[in-house]
Amino acid sequence: MGADLLGIPPTELPLDPAAERLEEQDPRHVAASYPASSLAWAMLAEDALHEGDDVTAYAYARTGYHRGLDTLRSEGWRGQGPVPWEHEPNRGFLRALAALAKAAGRIGETEEATRCTEFLRASSIEAARELGL
Repeated sequence: MGADLLGIPPTELPLDPAAERLEEQDPRHVAASYPASSLAWAMLAEDALHEGDDVTAYAYARTGYHRGLDTLRSEGWRGQGPVPWEHEPNRGFLRALAALAKAAGRIGETEEATRCTEFLRASSIEAARELGL
């Protein structure tokens, strides 16, 4: 995958050590053991959205989003540029961002929902398509 239209190279996050555990364990236990895992928080947020627990989904998604931002920055990301969906370790952050957009919309935080949706689309059009935004 090449640079975006601004010439910014894509950011590819390292493998999330929690990802393998999430295949077999409850995301709550995994998030407690791996609190930096955006994927664990994203899965918790998605589950809460599915159950209609929008406030809890918002809290989980916001945690996953901020943990993902920390990881992105540690990998050299400077606030813009592609975060490709095709690179599997990026998906936790992108899923948390999508869940945050959805949860924010459900609780009436329309500006945040719009901002997060736009951020997701700017990061990865493929992620926005895959995640329904």
